[in-house]
Amino acid sequence: MPHQKLSSLCIFSFILVSFSAPTHSTQITISILHKFKEAPKFYNSANCPSTTLINNDNNNNNDNSNNDNEDNVCYENDIHVAMTLDAMYIRGSMAAILSVLQHSSCPQNIIFHFVTSISANASLLRATIANSFPYLKFRVYHFDDNAVARLISTSIRSALDCPLNYARSYLSDILPNCVNKIVYLDSDLILVDDIAKLSETPLGQDSVLAAPEYCDANFTTYFTPTFWSNPSLSLTFANRKACYFNTGVMVIDLDRWRLGDYTTKIEEWMELQKRMRIYELGSLPPFLLVFAGNIAAVDHKWNQHGLGGDNFRGLCRDLHPGRVSLLHWSGKGKPWVRLDANRPCPLDALWAPYDLLKPPFSFDS
Repeated sequence: MPHQKLSSLCIFSFILVSFSAPTHSTQITISILHKFKEAPKFYNSANCPSTTLINNDNNNNNDNSNNDNEDNVCYENDIHVAMTLDAMYIRGSMAAILSVLQHSSCPQNIIFHFVTSISANASLLRATIANSFPYLKFRVYHFDDNAVARLISTSIRSALDCPLNYARSYLSDILPNCVNKIVYLDSDLILVDDIAKLSETPLGQDSVLAAPEYCDANFTTYFTPTFWSNPSLSLTFANRKACYFNTGVMVIDLDRWRLGDYTTKIEEWMELQKRMRIYELGSLPPFLLVFAGNIAAVDHKWNQHGLGGDNFRGLCRDLHPGRVSLLHWSGKGKPWVRLDANRPCPLDALWAPYDLLKPPFSFDS
């Protein structure tokens, strides 16, 4: 299947699996996407820093945003959160947004940057967010699938091949130059702690990004024997204590990213992958090749990942030992799908309170 068709495939799979919508009706799809409850408005605490508008003349380094009626996003003391947005995960995205705002001490200082496929109905997705979060500061940006489709190699899970999964590698190009630091979040997670604590993670002198590391994971399994048997490739990790990290939760210094041209570095590994097959898992391995061993550490409580279950057997997962600030349903199973099917895992009950989808047959305006 041509790569440029993958995003559409992902969207239609979501409609069929999550909502059991008839295949003949685009109007039903639109209706479903609009049928989320309005979230409560959350206010800053008394000690929140004031925000100041930055003069951002010529600060937009792209013209692909869909923001005619949106406020300027260039404010000092704001927290910038980046997420991808599409029909497949819109229900998860809504829950994630609600969890971020609900647990923030300064929710009015948070700006969301949503990146969506250029082939998606961005106006519909934007309206869905605005209807449920009328006071939210956010912008929507178009990501051209063709920018990365030629570089994508087939992975062990077709869902990982969607071009939008690779948009996180292009945030420095997509977002305005005035946005110099972001928290990147996947759509299948919820926060139960203040995102400001995560955003304030120190990156030190040289690190471009911060994320929880998992050095007990078998790092070698993320790359093929072709990679490890080639000294010119395996020496990539020489003098680096390379550990696995999950790219669904990251703090990224976009200024350092732009200065080091890290998008090009990631693309170079993807181009090599097309020729030699050096890994199997979609967008994660290029990040490991470029950054593993050179990132700022984050407490594991900020990514209790893997709650989507065992990718092969579909088994439920337990929490890792320790504190919890963020629960992440990475993996094949998503809580909203399992809840709808009346086959939830025990931890899916922790996601349910953030679900903004209206109950069935409650499609009142």
